[in-house]
Amino acid sequence: MDFELTQLSLYVMAISVGIFTIIAAITDYKSRKIYNVLTVPFFVLGIVYQLAFNGWEGLLYGFLGFIAGFGIFFLIWMAGSGAAGDVKMMGALSMWLGFRATIAVMIVGTVFVLAGTLLVLFWSVVTKGARKTKEKYLATGKQFKGKKKKYVAETEKQKLERGIMPFALPVVLATWSVTTWMIIKAVIL
Repeated sequence: MDFELTQLSLYVMAISVGIFTIIAAITDYKSRKIYNVLTVPFFVLGIVYQLAFNGWEGLLYGFLGFIAGFGIFFLIWMAGSGAAGDVKMMGALSMWLGFRATIAVMIVGTVFVLAGTLLVLFWSVVTKGARKTKEKYLATGKQFKGKKKKYVAETEKQKLERGIMPFALPVVLATWSVTTWMIIKAVIL
């Protein structure tokens, strides 16, 4: 692929991924959901993007990214962490990014998640105290009610309220970091 087409491909990807991640972050922040009406069309557009700019090789690379992004997040979701919307968001995003960039987004995203979690917990301890922070964020998922301490399962709403941060925000920051690096590397370096 010639240099100008490579630049155009990167700009189309960066703008599309930027819009997608902004919408996903807003909906995740407001409702703690990332809707199929967003993820499914973006996944299909990722297939079209890969075929248009990178051909069959790009499509294969996109599917390898999808397997990595969707697959790893699916395992995390199955283990009880994250939500199904996060899995679908990462799958759709990975079709656009391809394998290497998807792995980079997951690594950089983990750094953002760790930093954000530490900041939120630190701020909570400073403003509310250690006990209230522990009660809010470090719940076991079990509740005991009544004199006989009967076990009552944690509701989905309680689990969402216990979450420290919507997952889309660290993914947005990581995606923008990685795509910015990809553009700098292709254009300047």
